[in-house]
Amino acid sequence: MPALYPGQLPDHGRFPYQAITRRADYHWPGGARLAVYLALNIEHFAFGEGLGAMIGPASPQPDVLNYSWREYGNRVGVWRCLELFDELKLPAAALINTALYDHCPEVVVACAARGDELVGHGHSNAERQGVLDEQAERELLALCRDRMRARSGAAPAGWLSPWISESKLTPDLLAEAGYRYTLNWCHDDQPVRMTTRGGQGLWSIPYPQELNDIPMIVGRQMDGKDFAQMIVDNFDEMLEQSRQQPLVMGIALHPYLVGQPYRLRHLRRALQHLAAARGTGGAGGDVWFTTPGAICAHMDRLAHTHTETAA
Repeated sequence: MPALYPGQLPDHGRFPYQAITRRADYHWPGGARLAVYLALNIEHFAFGEGLGAMIGPASPQPDVLNYSWREYGNRVGVWRCLELFDELKLPAAALINTALYDHCPEVVVACAARGDELVGHGHSNAERQGVLDEQAERELLALCRDRMRARSGAAPAGWLSPWISESKLTPDLLAEAGYRYTLNWCHDDQPVRMTTRGGQGLWSIPYPQELNDIPMIVGRQMDGKDFAQMIVDNFDEMLEQSRQQPLVMGIALHPYLVGQPYRLRHLRRALQHLAAARGTGGAGGDVWFTTPGAICAHMDRLAHTHTETAA
C-alpha cells in the first residue's frame, strides 16, 4: 500500500485498527464468554537437513541430538498428551505436518478418532513457507489440503504456517485454496476478519506466541512448572476479563516439549485447573472448551445473522 504522506509507515491492509474496548458484544455457544482451545503441534522433520528447534547447539548434519529430541514427541510425547486430554475430556486441535502420513500415520488416526480437529501445518517444519514464490506456495497449500482430505476424509478449515512464516500473499492464497481461517497472526484476543484480494475473506483466529511452549521453554528457557503457572494465570485473568466481552484463549503445545514426563506433570496440574471451570457460571458455563475451527464456524454464523438483520 503506497504512503499517503511522507513518514507514513507501510501497512498490511488486511484489517483496520480497532480497540478491543470498543467492539460489539456477543456470546459463544451456550452463553460462554471465554473460548479455550488446545493447539497440539505435531511435526516431522527431515533427517540430516533443514530447520528445527534445538535442545543444544547445532552440530554438523546429521544432527542426531536435536533430531532425536524432537522425534521423542512423535514416539512418546504425543501419546502421553492424548492420554491426558482423554482423562480430562478436553478436545484439541491437532496441527499436523502432512509428512506424518508417511512417518507415523497412526498418530493422525488417533487424533481423528478422538474427534480432534485436524489443522494444516505445512508438509514439514524443516521448511519455511515465506521463502516460496507464489506458485510454490499455492502448490504447498493445495498439497496439504488434498492429502489431508484423501487420508483423513476432510479438507482442513484452518492453517498455521511452519515457523509462522508468511509471504505477503499468504492470506490471499489461503482463501483461494478454500481455507477459512489462519492461526498465523497473534495480534488480538478475538477473531478478526481479514481482507483478501479475491474478496473471499479469511478469519484470523487468535493463536498464542506467549502461551506457547516453544518461545517460552526453548526461547526463554522457562521451567515447565513456570509455563504451567502461566497457563493458570492467563486463564484466570482472561476469565475475569471475559465478563465484559467474549475472548479466545489458545494454548500452543509441542509433544517433544510438554510430553516430557516432568513437564507433563505440570501441564496436568494446569489443565486440571482449567477443566475444573467447566460448567461454572451460567447455564452453559462461562468457558467453552473448543477448537479453532468451531470458533471460526461460530463467527461465520454470527456474521451471517448480522448480515440478515442489517438487510
